[in-house]
Amino acid sequence: MGFIIRKGTEKDMQSAHNLITELAVFEKEPDAVEITVDDLIKDGFSDAPKFKIFVAEEENTIIGIALFYERYSTWKGKTIHLEDLMVTESKRKLGAGKGLYTAVLKYAYENNFNRVAWEVIDWNTNAIDFYKSTGATYLHDWSVIQMNKENLAKFMRKTQV
Repeated sequence: MGFIIRKGTEKDMQSAHNLITELAVFEKEPDAVEITVDDLIKDGFSDAPKFKIFVAEEENTIIGIALFYERYSTWKGKTIHLEDLMVTESKRKLGAGKGLYTAVLKYAYENNFNRVAWEVIDWNTNAIDFYKSTGATYLHDWSVIQMNKENLAKFMRKTQV
């Protein structure tokens, strides 16, 4: 294993942003990333951080990230949402993705969380097969619903709230 897994720091956020952008391209949404490096620093390293991040580092270069945050389930209580797990394309198959995934699950286990959840695009069969091989449950009958900022504004104007 030529890489290490560690907690991310502010100085890693440019690399994290690069990987987030690479992931957007992989997911066929090349223009979807709106956040900046400064947003990542402010939101992840303030007095009340909005996320935690593990990085995979090889020879002083960040090759992968796992960004996650805590949330609360009315059914399960304390849970974690794994927002993104990404390894740069040229470094896949080294085990860094599994190392990052394991770090998040270990964090959840050691901190007594009741569930870890995430989304995966249905055509990413390599990821789905990997997650299933680790004991994760693939929920075929649930769909993700989102409301973007523009539609939030339209809704609020319509409802006059």
